[in-house]
Amino acid sequence: MESERNEVYERIPWETLEEKKSDRQWMTLGVAGAIVLGALAYSFMSNRPPAIAVATSVSAAPTTAGPAPTAAPVPALPPTASTSPVVTAEADLYAVHPERAIDRVTAHAEWFVAEYLTVDGSEQGRAALTAMMPAGVPLPAADEGTRVFVEWVRASTVEEIAPLDYRVTVLARSLAAENDQVYQRQAPLELAVDVSLVDGMPQVIAPPELRSASAGPAHQLTLGAVPEEVGAAALELAGGIEVIGGIQAPDGDWRVVVLVTTPDGVSRPVSVSPRPP
Repeated sequence: MESERNEVYERIPWETLEEKKSDRQWMTLGVAGAIVLGALAYSFMSNRPPAIAVATSVSAAPTTAGPAPTAAPVPALPPTASTSPVVTAEADLYAVHPERAIDRVTAHAEWFVAEYLTVDGSEQGRAALTAMMPAGVPLPAADEGTRVFVEWVRASTVEEIAPLDYRVTVLARSLAAENDQVYQRQAPLELAVDVSLVDGMPQVIAPPELRSASAGPAHQLTLGAVPEEVGAAALELAGGIEVIGGIQAPDGDWRVVVLVTTPDGVSRPVSVSPRPP
């Protein structure tokens, strides 16, 4: 019995007692691999550019004689927008900022008039006027000992006579003297200066038109008698010496004209608006 039992034990297939691994593991790996390959294939196909259809035509020789077939009309393609870069002209840039252009030509015209009227014999002034005067135009000439000092210049109007070309009307007054004489005030002048901005910088394009300036007609002011208390208040307020007259507004306020002696020793008429007591 013992020998038989031992023989049985020696023939036991121990490998059959070990737990067999399930085939599900390999199945899971296979499914995962298939999913990854499918995702890669979809990504590749979706990123490819669409295929361009190429139209092909096959002509067959006619078997019977007859009129040649007429081609069907092909509609014209709509014009496509140009892709070339848009170049902005200088005139368009200045059209966006017209006030800036007017300021530049106004300042240049006033500067030119100051140099144009000044006569001081200096090389600096002559060089400045030479640079601003149009080429080929002679500079102003004066007798020896003549001196002209510009008291003030002021532009009154600016008119655009052509694209980026302006006519600036400048008012000016100067003082003149001969040799050692004292300066004498000259009559105010009105100068029409044509200034261009076509080349990007203001340039005087012609000698100015010169004429005497006119102040225009004087406004007619009718002054009436002023109540004594109103006149006294006006004199006290302005430090005046005499009441000339006044005008009463519809709301009852007064505008009084009085003579006032200024620090230079001159009595000048001024307007005063005293408040009622």
